[in-house]
Amino acid sequence: MSEHTAKQYDQDLEAIRSRMMQMGGLVESQIRDAMEGFLGGDAARIERVIAADAKVNELEVAIDDDLGHVIVRRQPAASDLRLILAVSKTVTDLERIGDEAAKIARMAREIHGAGKPADTRLATIHHLSDVAIGMLRKALDAFARLDAAAAARLIREDAAIDAEFGAIIRQLITFMMEDPRTISTSLNIVWVAKAFERIGDHAKNIAEQVIYVAKGRDVRHTPLAEVEREALGR
Repeated sequence: MSEHTAKQYDQDLEAIRSRMMQMGGLVESQIRDAMEGFLGGDAARIERVIAADAKVNELEVAIDDDLGHVIVRRQPAASDLRLILAVSKTVTDLERIGDEAAKIARMAREIHGAGKPADTRLATIHHLSDVAIGMLRKALDAFARLDAAAAARLIREDAAIDAEFGAIIRQLITFMMEDPRTISTSLNIVWVAKAFERIGDHAKNIAEQVIYVAKGRDVRHTPLAEVEREALGR
């Protein structure tokens, strides 16, 4: 490969990674807007989230198309091929996070569109949403720097979000048992909490791809202690 061709190849890979980060930023905005719409009932913001889902889907298709062209033209070896595979899988996770944000927005539209009064229970998932958004941001940052140690720390956080989700479910079950009139709204909140738990799962998947690129080891379905040993080179 000539120096010029090699430079162009590097630029192509960097452009694709940059588009993936752009997609990540769009998805993060989607989640934030969905949560604000859910808590405050801002109809314009809710509709903006739902409309943005089409843009996220377009980015997924476009990035995968670019990756396909790079594979055909360059026949990448080892580390570059790992990066290409990791970007493709990460883009899929980002698209699914976008789907969860749109789902939260639709729930917000249903709750507030029915003219239901503001409910203090809506705030019970505020912290859960902060944790999920924080995990996504850390996962993308780790990918930008190919920081395996940061990725391993994030994977550990997934257990915390699962525990918080369980606590919210127990609290909502108590509400429903005490007052059956709250069942409809409580079930909507359960679905939204589940969406944030899934967003945490997708962020964890992205972190696993970072370790795959940086260390050359697929750590999916691997015990946490082993993941940390691999990421930290112990």
